[in-house]
Amino acid sequence: MEFSHVSVLLHEAVDSLEIKPDGIYVDCTAGGGGHSKAILEKLTTGHLIAIDRDPDAIKVLKERLGAYPNAHIVHDSFDHIKEILGDVRVDGILADLGVSSYQLDNRERGFSFHADAPLDMRMSKEGLSAADVVNTYSEAQLSKILWDYGEEKFAKSIAKNIVKARSEQPIETTFQLIDIIRASMPQKVLRESGHPARKTFQAIRIEVNEELTGLDTALDDMFSCLKVGGILSIITFHSLEDRMVKQRFQSLLEGCTCPKEFPVCVCGKTPCGKLHGKRKGVAPSEAECKDNPRARSARLRSIEKLKDKED
Repeated sequence: MEFSHVSVLLHEAVDSLEIKPDGIYVDCTAGGGGHSKAILEKLTTGHLIAIDRDPDAIKVLKERLGAYPNAHIVHDSFDHIKEILGDVRVDGILADLGVSSYQLDNRERGFSFHADAPLDMRMSKEGLSAADVVNTYSEAQLSKILWDYGEEKFAKSIAKNIVKARSEQPIETTFQLIDIIRASMPQKVLRESGHPARKTFQAIRIEVNEELTGLDTALDDMFSCLKVGGILSIITFHSLEDRMVKQRFQSLLEGCTCPKEFPVCVCGKTPCGKLHGKRKGVAPSEAECKDNPRARSARLRSIEKLKDKED
């Protein structure tokens, strides 16, 4: 299957970085290379570091970016960005946190609830799988994951029925899991809502790939890897990610912490960054959503570095 992926907010994301022809940039989730290629086309003597943890993506990136001698491809996860860059400081960093179309559409990867496939969902194709989570986690653990990461209001019922079903036989495929999810919800909800498995699949995928744990660490590390004046741009696809990015950016905007009754500042604290672009972030246009429905929930947020964080 060809590695096909439509880059969301392509022009908006690349423009947000304000590319300098001689700058150094990082695409933390290079995937099919859409954003990376657009950045490279704006560089002359500059360099791009394209990172991805999916081995299928790395093969494609080597083919699609091979004509650019200033493209450096790294097979790793973006939460290792400090180790990847070492002492190098960069002019811009982009991270598109969405699952690629290739991963969703390749049924063998087990990300989609629209096709029957082995329960996998591993972006790196290594380590803990969705089947491991479903078949080994306790009922309490499963319920917490579905509630925390999927905001699934039927989390307790689904977790209980997963444990019951796996006591009879292992849950190995996406459709097996979907049948359990359907049986855990009232008929009225099944008739009126969207696909019943969407939130559960999101939650398990986040757990398998440690998406929020990795992002929590990576946001600080990405910011620290910027030069002063550098820009960090993040594209999120669900409220949990977006909330985390928004809150982290907000903490970087904080300056004086003196009590309001103080006539002048005595703490001397100043912001580490300033928002770049719209305060509410940038959403895809109606035209983009029409052409690519998967872009609907995307949100682009950017911040410019003013100084390093104080320890």
